[in-house]
Amino acid sequence: MTEFEFDIDITNIPTPSYLVDERLLKKNMEVLKSVSEATGCRILLAQKAFSMFSMYPMMSGYLSGTTASSLFEARLGKEEFGGETHIFAPAYKDSEMDEIISLCDHIVFNSFAQWKRFKNKVMEARRAGKKIECGIRINPEYAEIETDIYNPCFTGSRLGTTLKTFEEELDLEGIDGLHFHTMCEQNSDTLERTLKVVEEKFGTYMKNMKWINFGGGHHITRKDYDVERLISCVNHVQETYDVKVYLEPGEATALNTGYLVATVLELSENGMNLAILDTSAACHMPDVLEMPYRPEIIGAGKPGEKAYTYRLGGPTCLAGDVIGDYSFQEPLKVGQKLVFTDMSHYTMVKNNTFNGINLPSILVRTLDGEIKTVRAFTYQDFKNRLS
Repeated sequence: MTEFEFDIDITNIPTPSYLVDERLLKKNMEVLKSVSEATGCRILLAQKAFSMFSMYPMMSGYLSGTTASSLFEARLGKEEFGGETHIFAPAYKDSEMDEIISLCDHIVFNSFAQWKRFKNKVMEARRAGKKIECGIRINPEYAEIETDIYNPCFTGSRLGTTLKTFEEELDLEGIDGLHFHTMCEQNSDTLERTLKVVEEKFGTYMKNMKWINFGGGHHITRKDYDVERLISCVNHVQETYDVKVYLEPGEATALNTGYLVATVLELSENGMNLAILDTSAACHMPDVLEMPYRPEIIGAGKPGEKAYTYRLGGPTCLAGDVIGDYSFQEPLKVGQKLVFTDMSHYTMVKNNTFNGINLPSILVRTLDGEIKTVRAFTYQDFKNRLS
C-alpha cells in the first residue's frame, strides 16, 4: 500500500473518523515538488479533492498555491494556503465576480461568452493595479475516460470550448493562457497522447500564451506513475511554446494518505452474512456509489477469498447504502473496528448528513506520532445546515 505499514493504534479512536497520516501526505508533497524542481512548472492543490486546511501550512512548503471551483474554495485557498490562487468554474455569478477578482491571481473562463461578460471588470481591476491573469478552458474533444460522469469531453459536455467554437468566437485580447482538463486517475502516457491532440488543434494559439494549464487527473503519486514521462511532457510544451506549465492535481495530493475507521454495529443474515457499520457509503464516502468503486479494508479480502464473507452496509435508511462485499479470516464481532484505506480525497469534501447521520471526526497522525483530533462534529453542525 505504501512504504509505511499501518502502525497506528486505533483502540481509542472514536468512530467513524477520517484519519490522515501526515507522514504519507508529506511523502506525496515531496514527489510533487520533485516534478516542479525538475521542470520549473508550478503545481497547485485542487481543493475540490482535498480541503483539509489544517494541513495547508505543511503543504504550502511544497506547492505553488491552490486552485478553486467556486468563490468559497478560492477564499479558503487564499486565506489558509497562500501562494497563487486560481479558479475555474463553468459559469460565474455576477454578484460574486468582484470578490473573485479580489482573491484570485488566475481566472479561467469556460467560454468566450463568459470572458466577454466579465472582461470589463477584469480590465478595470488591472488598470487599478490588480495583478490578475485570465485563461480560456479548451475542450480538445479527446479523453480516455470510460465513465461519462468523469469525462469532460463526452458528447454534449458543457466543459471547455471546442476548436470550432474557439475559432468562431475568438477574442484573445487580455487572455494569458489556455487550460485543459481531460484526465481522471490516469498515468502520463495518457497525458502524452492528449497533448498531441491539444497541440494539433490549438498549437497555433499556444504560441501566443504566457502559460498552459494541464488541469488535474494526473495520478502523479501513484506507485506505478511514470514521473519521467510527465517531466518530458512538461518540458516539451514549455520549450516548444515558451510558456509556463501549471498542473492541478487533486487526488494525487492526498492519494493513499488516510483512512476511515468504523465500528461494526450489528450482524445479521439474509441469504448471506450482513454487517451494519457506523459509517455510510451514502454519507461518508459517496464516490463508492457514484464512481462506483470498492474501497479496501486492512486485513480483508475479496468475497470468498477468506473464510467469512460479509456484505457491509451503512446505518441509513437507503437500501443501496452498501459499501461492498468483503471476506475476513475470522467472523466479525459487534464492536469490532474496521479500517478503510485511501480515504483522504473526495470524502471530507463530499460528505453529507443525510438521515441526520453525523459526520466523521477528522484526526491526524502527526509527523511526531501524535494522534490529534482536528475536528469533531455535533448536532449543531447538522442543524445549522438546515432552516
